[in-house]
Amino acid sequence: MRQGIPPRPLSVWILIFPDVQILDVTGPLEVFSMATRLAEGGAPRYEVTVLAPEAGPVSTSSGVAIVAGRSIRQATGPVDTLVVAGGLGTRAAVRNARLVSWIRRTALRARRVTSVCTGAFLLGEAGLLDGRRATTHWAMCDGLQRRFPRARVERDPIFVRDGKVSTSAGVTAGMDLALELVEEDGGRDLALAVARWLVMFLRRPGGQSQFSVQLSAQLAERRGLRDLQAWIADHLDEDLSVPALARRARMSPRNFARAFRREIGVTPAAYVEAQRIESARRLLETAEASVAEVAAACGFGRVETMHRAFRRGVRVSPGQYRRHFRAVS
Repeated sequence: MRQGIPPRPLSVWILIFPDVQILDVTGPLEVFSMATRLAEGGAPRYEVTVLAPEAGPVSTSSGVAIVAGRSIRQATGPVDTLVVAGGLGTRAAVRNARLVSWIRRTALRARRVTSVCTGAFLLGEAGLLDGRRATTHWAMCDGLQRRFPRARVERDPIFVRDGKVSTSAGVTAGMDLALELVEEDGGRDLALAVARWLVMFLRRPGGQSQFSVQLSAQLAERRGLRDLQAWIADHLDEDLSVPALARRARMSPRNFARAFRREIGVTPAAYVEAQRIESARRLLETAEASVAEVAAACGFGRVETMHRAFRRGVRVSPGQYRRHFRAVS
C-alpha cells in the first residue's frame, strides 16, 4: 500500500429477511459503523451493506421496517464478513432454497461468516455448522441441536467462534461478537473505544454465560427486601452472610433465606457473590487499585476467594479480566 492511501474498507454484509429481529441488525451495524468513525491511522474501516432477498423496505418483528440497500442478486464484489441476523422470520427463511443457497455460496468467499441469535439456523441449513461448535439464543439451543445433529451446540456461551464461522446468542450478544471482530481487526483500544461510545457496560468475553445471576435476579416484592437489595450494593465489604442479612431484614435466617429465594429468584449467597463480582469488574476496568485491594473493597477478603468467584461467574481470573478489559485513556 502506498503511503498516504487509506486501506480499502472491509465489506460487511448484513443479511435480513421479513420478520427479522431489529436489534440483530442494528446492534452489529452500529458497532461496525462506530468503529469506522473512531478509526485512526491505519485502523480498519468498514463498509456495511444491508441485504435481503429483495431490495427495499423489509418488515421486522417489531413492526419497524428496515430498508435493504441491495438484494442478494445485486450483492457483487468482495465480502469480508457476512452477518446473518435472526428473529421470528427465520422459520420461513430456512425454507427459502434460493436464500440458503446464496448463504452457502457467499460463505465460500467471505473471510468470516457470523450469525446473531436464530440466524444460526440459516447457517446450519447451509451446511456451515456441520462438525463445528455453535450457539444461539438459550431458548432455541435444543431445537438447533435437534435440527442439525452434526453441529456441537453449546448452550451457555454468549458467542462461539469455530474457524471462520461464529455464532452468537440472543440479540445484544451480536454486539459482543461484533466488538470481538473489531478487536481482531483493529486491536483492543479501538474495540474498547467503541464500547465506551455505545455506552455498553462492558465487553463480555465469548465464554461468559448467557444466564448470569445478575440477569436471573429480580427485585423483591416486599419493600423490606427491596431496600435490603439496595443496601447490599452499597455495603459489599461488610458481613453479608445469611444470619447478618436476616438480622437487618428483621427475619429469622430460615424464613429470610426462603423469602429471598422465592422473591428474588436466587439464594442470598449467589446474589451477594454476583454483586461483588459486578463491583470488582468495574474496579478492575477503571481503578488503579491492586487485585488484592479490589478483593478487599468488594468483600471477597482474599484474592483466592475472588479468583474462585470469577472463575465461576466470568470464566476468567481477575488478572486476565483486567488485562483484557482495562479501559485506556
